[in-house]
Order: sequence, then C-alpha cells, then structure tokens
Amino acid sequence: MAQTINGLRVAALAMDGVEQVELTKPVAALREAGTTVTVVSLKAGQIQGMNHEKPGDKLPVDAALADVKPDQFDALLLPGGVANPDTLRADARAVAFVKHFAQAGKPIGAICHGPWTLIEAEAVRGHTMTSWPSLKTDLTNAGAKWVDQECVVDGTLVTSRNPGDIPAFNRKLVEVFAGGKARQAA
Repeated sequence: MAQTINGLRVAALAMDGVEQVELTKPVAALREAGTTVTVVSLKAGQIQGMNHEKPGDKLPVDAALADVKPDQFDALLLPGGVANPDTLRADARAVAFVKHFAQAGKPIGAICHGPWTLIEAEAVRGHTMTSWPSLKTDLTNAGAKWVDQECVVDGTLVTSRNPGDIPAFNRKLVEVFAGGKARQAA
C-alpha cells in the first residue's frame, strides 16, 4: 500500500471465534502502512481463529482489555466471525471500550459480524453501513441505513460484508485511518 500512517495506534478488539482473515489481513495492511496495531482481547495469551465454521490458528493477543485504556489508541478495528462479536457485545468492558472510539469520533473499521459490537455501543444510528447480510435487520433496527456494498465509508466509519471484501476494506481502512491521523495532528 502506498499510503503510510506512521505513528497511528490501532486497537484490534477480538475474541475466540474471530474470522481469522478478518483480523490477520487488515492488521497486516495497517502494519504495512506504518501503524502500531495491538490485538486486544478479553483474555491474555491467544484466541481461537476460525475459517468460517472450522477452527483456524491460535492467534496471539498483545494485551488484555483489562490492561489497556481506549485513549491509548487512535483507531479501532472490529473483525467479524460469529462468536467473536457476540462475546464482545455481551461484555460491558468491551462495549465501553468501543463506545469511547465512537463518541470521540475516532476512526473505526468493522467487517462482517463486527458491527454487532457497534450496535451494543449505540454507535450506528444515522450511519450508512454494510455487514454480513444477516445483520441487516439488527443494524436497521438500531438506526443505521444498511446497504449491500463491498465497502462503505461514512465519516470515520468503514464497514465491509465478508472476507471477499477484504482488499477493498483494507484500502479504505488505511485511507480513513490516515485521515483520522491528519485530523488529530491539526
């Protein structure tokens, strides 16, 4: 990727059941662009990645949620998978962490089922978004306008539908996160 965003600090919030490529590929793209990405989870050590319904790799966690504060980060990545955001949206600490980014206007990228946590954080009302198709009703009921597009940018929010959209998601993620860094420097 040509664009660089050196110095940006990104939290990638994930838990067991994360769709592996929706974490690893965006993290790699963000690191390639010069960001420092910290994989944050409800637990320390490792989380279980998934390749759709089949277990993938054990993925390293850089920091437990209990050991970080949202103001340590400039942007947030919310990968999908079904179990991952379902677990996160049921945890008050994770919801508060996500809510901080939304209320502060910090860039957020969410793919597939990742927007479930945004719904719980009351961060979707008035936004145009996309997601895995089964979240359409959830997002609409929470006040978002759902569209079926590979990647949607609404202000500082970037959303995509599924692993097939990762190339477009990564491009827009880097672009929007770079814009967020520029806004913070001004």
